[in-house]
Amino acid sequence: MTHLTFRQKAEKHWTPERIRKLTGGKSYLIDPLSGAELLRSLGLLNADASMPADAVRKYAQINHMVALMQPPLSQLSERFPVLRILDCGCGNSYLTFLLAWCFKNVWKKKVVLTGIDTRADVIAKSTARAHELGLEDYLSFEQISVQDYQKRRDEIADPEARKASRNHVIVGLHACDTATDDALALAFSEKSDAIAVAPCCQAELANRWRKLSAEHFKNAFSVLIQSPELRRDSCSTFTDALRVLLMRGQGYEVTTTEFVPSAHTPKNRLILAQRRGNYFEPALHEYLQMRTALGAGIGLEARLSGEASEILQRLSALE
Repeated sequence: MTHLTFRQKAEKHWTPERIRKLTGGKSYLIDPLSGAELLRSLGLLNADASMPADAVRKYAQINHMVALMQPPLSQLSERFPVLRILDCGCGNSYLTFLLAWCFKNVWKKKVVLTGIDTRADVIAKSTARAHELGLEDYLSFEQISVQDYQKRRDEIADPEARKASRNHVIVGLHACDTATDDALALAFSEKSDAIAVAPCCQAELANRWRKLSAEHFKNAFSVLIQSPELRRDSCSTFTDALRVLLMRGQGYEVTTTEFVPSAHTPKNRLILAQRRGNYFEPALHEYLQMRTALGAGIGLEARLSGEASEILQRLSALE
C-alpha cells in the first residue's frame, strides 16, 4: 500500500473550490496547499490535511495580520540588507512562523526573526518546530523576559555594536496588561522602525480607577469610574488611546485596526506604528490632557526615551 506524504494529502484534499470556500475568495499569503506542512505543524490542519472548524478563525486571523504587516515589512526589507524582527512573549509563535515562512517562500528576503518568552516548554517546542520546517536559518527562540532582554541590550556599551544588532521591528501579540508596554518600551529604546502590538487584559488603568472609586473621586468620567462593568470595558479603550498618544509622542505614526471581527473575540485591536522621528510634542501634550481628564495615566509614560522623555517631563512640570 502506497503511503501519501502530507503534501500529497494536501494536494488531494484542497481543491480550488475548497480553498475558495475557506478563504471566501480572498487572496491569502499562505494557503492550505502551499503552506500545508507549516499549517499542520501549527496544529491548523488535521492528519488528512483538512482544517478543523475551530482552526478556521485562527487561520484567517494570522493571515490578516501578516497582510496588515506586509507593507511596512516590505519597505524595511528594501532599507536593510537583513531585517531583524523580535517577537516579545512569542508563546506558540503562530505569527512568527508565518512571517519566517513568508520571508523564505514568498518574499524571498533575508530576515533574522527571534522569539522570546519566559516559558521553557514553548521555547523548546518552537525551536524543534523551526528545525522540522527548515526555518532554523530564519528563526530562533530564547527563554528570557522582555525586561531582562532590554537590560542585556542596555549593557552593550559599543554604539556601533548596538546599532548593528538593533531590532528593526518589535512585535507583541496578546501580551497581558503591562507586558504590552514592556514591548513598547523596548521598541522606544531600540528606536525600532516598526511596531505591531495586539494588547490584551488591559488592567492597569482599571486598577487605578478602582482606587479612585474607593476615594469617591469626582470628574466627568465618574460614572465610568464607579461602575465595575463600564470601568472594565472603557479602560481597555482608554489604555490603548493613551498608548497611541505616547507612541506618537515618541515619533511614531500610529494606526489601530481590527485584525479579526469582534464577533469572534473582543481582544482584536492591532496597533501598528512606523517611526518617523524622535518625538512629536503635540501628542505628548494631548496625552497629558487625557491623563488629567481621566484622573490617571499609565506606567508607559515613565518609560519614554530620548527627547520625548525630556519633553514630557517639562510639560508635566508646567501643569
